[in-house]
Amino acid sequence: MKRPSTLTAYAFLYLVFLYLPVLFLPLFSFNSGTIVAFPIKGWTLDWYRKLGEQDTLIQALWNSLGVGTVVAILSTAMGLFAARAFVRYRFRGQRAAEGLVMLPLVIPGIIVASSMLVLFLFLGLKPSLLTVVLGHTFLALPFSVSILKSAFDDFDASLEEASYDLGVGVFETFRRVTLPVVSPGIVASMLVTFTVSFDEFVLAFFLSGNQPTLPVYIWSQIRFPAKLPNVLALGSILLLTSVLLLVLAEYFRRRSSASEVR
Repeated sequence: MKRPSTLTAYAFLYLVFLYLPVLFLPLFSFNSGTIVAFPIKGWTLDWYRKLGEQDTLIQALWNSLGVGTVVAILSTAMGLFAARAFVRYRFRGQRAAEGLVMLPLVIPGIIVASSMLVLFLFLGLKPSLLTVVLGHTFLALPFSVSILKSAFDDFDASLEEASYDLGVGVFETFRRVTLPVVSPGIVASMLVTFTVSFDEFVLAFFLSGNQPTLPVYIWSQIRFPAKLPNVLALGSILLLTSVLLLVLAEYFRRRSSASEVR
């Protein structure tokens, strides 16, 4: 039997170090005590039941859902055409354009957030859900482009050429040929960008004003020890939801790659 390599062992220990603390989140969310420490006093579902009684939390949840949905649509729509251009065509400044699109992934979030706040105030836009949508779209666009580039990489251009030869126009070909083939990639992009927006804190903290998103609301509650059990329960639900969305996104991404190979 082949022994695991040093790199494999390192990767395993790294993942344990990274994700083991996260596993304590749902564990302590069932703790009947308000102190997050071992030993656990007892087991209860009261913290989950009380989540529905908090109007501010529900409003923050709706804010995040609305922002995430709009961001997913906007970033995927822009990412679709950007990815098609990067894969299908060669033009001067292409590498620079791709690097510019991916730039938000390497710039510190607090730098982006403070710069956007200054820009929006200069333009006369007060912090609100609108500015959060604009900021999150900027942040989510690189994720969309990366996913959709992989969807276009193995796309057979002869399918579109055959459509043109049959007299079908550009927009009709795009709607009836291109979109159905890359649709799993589009779904994967929307799921990932929605998750990125839904979980993002720094930009939302700077740009939301008096309309907090759910991560901003959670941060405001962590300062109060009595509120911590409710935050743990809410965090456990968000953790499960995020994992499910990412699993679905990966499923559709793999489905897109498999369909293109066939």
